[in-house]
Amino acid sequence: METRMVMKREQEEHLSQMSHSMDLSSQIKKKTFTSSEEEASYADYYPIIPGDVMSVKEILGKFPRHRTWEVLKETMAADEEEYYRDKWTMFGNEAEKVEIGVIRNQQLIRTRIDRMALRKQAEKKASAHMKYLEDLSQKAPDFPVPLRAHTVWEGMTVKLSCTVQGYPPPKVTWYKDGVPLSVAHQPWNYSLQQKFGLNSLEIRRCSAEDAGKYEVVAKSPLGKATTFGTLVVNSYQGAMAGSERSQTPALVLEQEAQFGSTFPPTWVREGESLVLKCGFTSAPLPFQQEVSWFRDGVQLHHSSRVDIKTASEMASITLRGIHKEDEGVYSVRLRTWDGVQEHSAFVYVKDASAAVVGGPASPLAVQVHDVNKDYVFLTWKPPSADGATPVEGYFVERLDIGEGQWVRCNDQVQKMCHYPVFGLKEGTMYQFRVRSVNQAGEGRPSKATEPVLTADPLEHTRTMVVKVDEWREIIITKDQLEGQIKVPFPPTDVHACEVSDTYVVLSWTEPEPRGREPLTFYVEQSLTGKNSWRLANMDKVVNSPRFPVFDLEKGKEYCFRVRSVNKYGVSDPSEPSMPISLGKTQAAPASPHSVQPFRDTDTSVLLQWQEPKEKDDILGYYLYYSEAGKQNWQTINNKPVTKTRFTVHGLKTQREYVFRVKSVSRAGNSKYSDESSSILVKSAIHVPSPPSAIALLLCSGSEMVLTWRAPAWNGGDPVRGYYLDQRDKSVAMWREVNVKPVKERQFKVCNLADGHYYQFRVFAANLAGIGKPSEPSEAFLCEKWTMPQPGCPYDLEFREVRHDSLVLLWEAPLYEGQSPVTGYMVEISQGDQSESWTPLNDKPIPDTLYRVPGLQDGQTYRFRVSAVNEAGVGRASLTSEPITAETQPGTKNIEIGVDNDGFIFLAYEAAQMTDSGEFLWSKNYRDAIDAARARVESKQNRSVLTFSDPTEEDLGLYTAEMSDNPNQSSSYNFTAEDLERLKELSWQIRNPLIALKSGWQVDISEKGEVRLWLQTESLSKDAELRLIFNDREISSTPHRKINFDKAKGLVEILFDQLSQEDEGSYTAQLRDGRAKNQFTLVFVDEKFRQALALAAANKRDHQRKSGPYFLEFLSWIVTEDCELVIKCKVTNVNKDTTLKWFKEGMAVTEAVYDQSSGVSTLTVPQVTKKEAGSYKAVVADGRGEDVSTLELLDDEYDKLLQQLSKQCALSAGPLRIQCTPEGFKLYCSLKYYLSYLKTGWHFKERRIDQDARNKPGSSMQKVWIEIFNPTENDKGKYTVELFDGKDTHQRHLDLSGQAFSDALLEYQRLKQVAIAEKNRAKVTKGLPDVVAIMEGKSLCLTCFIDGDPAPEIFWLRNDRELISQNQFSITKEPKCSTLTVTNVTMEDSGKYSIFVRNKYGSQTVNVTVGVYKYGDKPPANAVEIVD
Repeated sequence: METRMVMKREQEEHLSQMSHSMDLSSQIKKKTFTSSEEEASYADYYPIIPGDVMSVKEILGKFPRHRTWEVLKETMAADEEEYYRDKWTMFGNEAEKVEIGVIRNQQLIRTRIDRMALRKQAEKKASAHMKYLEDLSQKAPDFPVPLRAHTVWEGMTVKLSCTVQGYPPPKVTWYKDGVPLSVAHQPWNYSLQQKFGLNSLEIRRCSAEDAGKYEVVAKSPLGKATTFGTLVVNSYQGAMAGSERSQTPALVLEQEAQFGSTFPPTWVREGESLVLKCGFTSAPLPFQQEVSWFRDGVQLHHSSRVDIKTASEMASITLRGIHKEDEGVYSVRLRTWDGVQEHSAFVYVKDASAAVVGGPASPLAVQVHDVNKDYVFLTWKPPSADGATPVEGYFVERLDIGEGQWVRCNDQVQKMCHYPVFGLKEGTMYQFRVRSVNQAGEGRPSKATEPVLTADPLEHTRTMVVKVDEWREIIITKDQLEGQIKVPFPPTDVHACEVSDTYVVLSWTEPEPRGREPLTFYVEQSLTGKNSWRLANMDKVVNSPRFPVFDLEKGKEYCFRVRSVNKYGVSDPSEPSMPISLGKTQAAPASPHSVQPFRDTDTSVLLQWQEPKEKDDILGYYLYYSEAGKQNWQTINNKPVTKTRFTVHGLKTQREYVFRVKSVSRAGNSKYSDESSSILVKSAIHVPSPPSAIALLLCSGSEMVLTWRAPAWNGGDPVRGYYLDQRDKSVAMWREVNVKPVKERQFKVCNLADGHYYQFRVFAANLAGIGKPSEPSEAFLCEKWTMPQPGCPYDLEFREVRHDSLVLLWEAPLYEGQSPVTGYMVEISQGDQSESWTPLNDKPIPDTLYRVPGLQDGQTYRFRVSAVNEAGVGRASLTSEPITAETQPGTKNIEIGVDNDGFIFLAYEAAQMTDSGEFLWSKNYRDAIDAARARVESKQNRSVLTFSDPTEEDLGLYTAEMSDNPNQSSSYNFTAEDLERLKELSWQIRNPLIALKSGWQVDISEKGEVRLWLQTESLSKDAELRLIFNDREISSTPHRKINFDKAKGLVEILFDQLSQEDEGSYTAQLRDGRAKNQFTLVFVDEKFRQALALAAANKRDHQRKSGPYFLEFLSWIVTEDCELVIKCKVTNVNKDTTLKWFKEGMAVTEAVYDQSSGVSTLTVPQVTKKEAGSYKAVVADGRGEDVSTLELLDDEYDKLLQQLSKQCALSAGPLRIQCTPEGFKLYCSLKYYLSYLKTGWHFKERRIDQDARNKPGSSMQKVWIEIFNPTENDKGKYTVELFDGKDTHQRHLDLSGQAFSDALLEYQRLKQVAIAEKNRAKVTKGLPDVVAIMEGKSLCLTCFIDGDPAPEIFWLRNDRELISQNQFSITKEPKCSTLTVTNVTMEDSGKYSIFVRNKYGSQTVNVTVGVYKYGDKPPANAVEIVD
């Protein structure tokens, strides 16, 4: 037995050693040699194959052979034969030694690989730094010195030069007339040079073929820049600006679609929908059907929020539920034959309304990083608008999509724009959002992130797919290959992956191999240098290799280590991390500087700024603007811009603005930069657009007089002149006509050949340069005009364009024909393409202007004019430009008025004003204003024409217009009626009256002082006053004081005591410069007497109030309870003040006096005649006394009774019925009834008089009427009227139907009860309650009885009936019965009763008989009977 036990123990030891050996083999990693910076993949391991998958591995045969493979085979055999166990043990020991050797070799090789990896990493960082430096210096292509136009003579040499800059260096390409320029074709004539950014093209021996438009294009990855210049080559044949050689007709392509209408910069509020549209000029061709939309260069696709549509007329995109992240540059691209047409505009997303008043805006760009099983890391960008106070931090919220409820993640406000979220559920879809917080409260939430699934990010590395053949594959996981692992290994590489000033996020590498069982982790922490480890995740389960630690102290260093945990146990701790401490509080970024605005368009400004020196953490910039001087700052962008330049749209033309910028980082926003200099919003200057409509006005055979239409747009600067080119129809080249610019739009071209056809074109020039040429005119024949009809009018212009009318102007023709022009015919055509013309006038118009009425709002029209003479109607003018009948916003008409100096004026205010714009005043649109008769003054956007002394000579039509925008114009017809009306107003202004605010008033103060006063408009300090009393001037005296407040225009006369001598008239004469006026008060007769009496009364009352006095005199009221209350109120009392009441000279003590309020009351609960009389109250102390009386007599007493009656009547309740044995009793309850209140009863609107059946009555609280023996005839409506002396009050009762039946039934019942009660047997008189009698005496008890029929009589003693026998004797008579007890003894004491009854009822009367002995005293409460 012992030997068997020893062998058993040895076998267990061998099994243990073998198991340890196998565990060691499965735990040691066998890796290919990679650096420590590289991640190990699953393919780096030689798997330890468990026996249950051995057959599969043998089939595959793809795994490298290893000794462990053979060991596993032997393990399978060992399960069958115990013999191999010893060999397994020996093999395990040998394998352990081999493993240790392999590990040592791995460490040596890893060290070498690490050095190589470090070298590669350093080279990579150096390369990245160089690229970073290059990126810092990157700049888009630009031409600091552009090409300029040149004009040379044929055969000369010209050099076209420009300077280009940009990094990386751009590629430069030259073009001539849109075709790339090839120097190789003419190397003897063309020479291209490029050196240090200077690009030049030298053309030797210029010819006509070299003339044209030269263009230089510079391209780089950052953009494209273009500059161009025109080369004009002069020759004896004329000037040539391009090749006019005939070309072989090209293939005519089908007309492609282009963008017609496009979307401008757009503003949309957060949460609303955004719709952008682009119209096409024609239906898109098949290859143009796909229109692409982009935001900030990223293509947008159709989704639940994005709807993209392309139709035959337009393309559109709709974004629903817009967010601030959707702000940016939106582009639309359309394919064309030549490439792509693109349009872009910025879309601004404005903040939605704040969640609370003064609350912050929502953060944006919330992103999820480092997703694990129970942990994610969030980042976001701060909002642009702080609200009423700066943003203090943020709250993070999460949404479990399965639960559908948002939950806050952090209890404390997170100041930085990043946060680790821990404690999530594995395999769950989450969304996250962030709210800003300031002192006003929480703001709106940000846009929620896309749904995120919490999972193990390394799960894919633990799965291997092995393809067996074309149709079969086997999926193997590491968990299957690590079946021998039980207690896990410790994690490795514990370090901090995120460090903030409030938390540290730890990261580590899971143990490998990790085993099949799920892993969790314990995180331990200790102060550096102290080996006192404690658990950091006390109540938190850590499922992923990430853990945020929040409760660390600043300034202290900590070490951390981690243990792996599964169901089999806890691993050893990992190696401690390097010392870790909280980071420094990240400061907000520095502000940008050097903010500079530049002119762009009439509604936009280009803004540039310099980034701060420390720019590593900057995410972008927020921009703000305000009108200059107002400090009303508005946010421009709600999504940070990353560049240092931005075009600000949506500004108001001709307004001055200032700008400032904030830097944005994860630490928040910087302070505002310094304000930029102010800039006036207006368009930058460009060259003017081409002129148009060249017309021939006169031809003499060698000369032609031409005119043309001014450019539609002057480029932001007035046109300074025009240049003309001409060519013979048979010659292709153009020749310059004038060297100096022509100021007027009319020019005489000389030295022409008779009989030749000529074409002309015109250039307009301003300060920015010469614009493009007009379209060539038609070919004019140079031939002397001899036709009898006049030539064509010219220079058609519009003025005063309104929604229903306009004014058309034109110039008379230069050629009149055989006779002078007598008038003009005007024609109109509706639409901009129609050739249907309608005459506007039946007879010729003598003037060269015509007001066209009756236009339709929004319709487009064209006009033309023909001159008329005796020979007939001449040639029509060129058709005018299309004009739309509409009133432009802000349009104002000329106003007429009189200024402060009395001059008549006309004033006009322009809706828009430019720097170069001037006001032009004229009479009848043609005649200049005579400077001797009127002057013009203009200030900002308002101009005033002021007449010196207008007469009938100045009457007529006056017009005002802007020099650079004739569309801004207006007119006014100055008529004789206007002149008469305004001259009268002018006289009133030049001879003004002082305006009166309030006429003479009489005020009397509480002291009896009298004040006479009046008030005018405010007067200057030089104003004068004269006061006249009864035709003599008066001044201040001790009795009468005079005050004059000029600023308020107030005149006062103060009397301390008014007397008869002050009666009369008072006149105030005022003068203030040219203005004057006078005002009179007639203070006599009744008006004076009333004022005198009131002043005296007030004076007496004031003296009375020097001591205690009555603030409210004696008065009476009747309360709702019908009580009479007499009260008064005194004031100005002290502790010695007394208040006494008297009636008819007798003191009244029932009055109540509350000294704190001063109120004293006397309450009479019930008024009778004795309350009538004279009442008096006296308040007195050492300062004096005051008396108040109340005469409650005669009329006043009747008034009291009437008021009391009214209150009693108002207190009356509803009319009710009470049934009695006699009949009905109708009654009404009152709080109080008095005889003054007259009552009357009505039945069916007829008065009820008192008779045998009806009897009215009253008491202190009721009035009633009794109706005896009611019948059916008494059914109906009853009314009681209560008359209080003035008003009648009624109460009603409808006694009919069921109510009457019920009442009648109750009356009959009560009547029967009364009859029964009357005839019932009863004892009417007789026995006392207690009787005392002396022993031996005779007791006689007698009772009187009533009832019908006669009742039966029974006597009882102690409830037992007595009969007449022995000592008891009973007598019974119809109305009387007697019980006699002779010779009473003590035993006769007790209760004696008489019981009477008949058919209506019965009654019992009891008497207690007490017998006492001789010498004793009877009871005190007993009636003693003496025999």
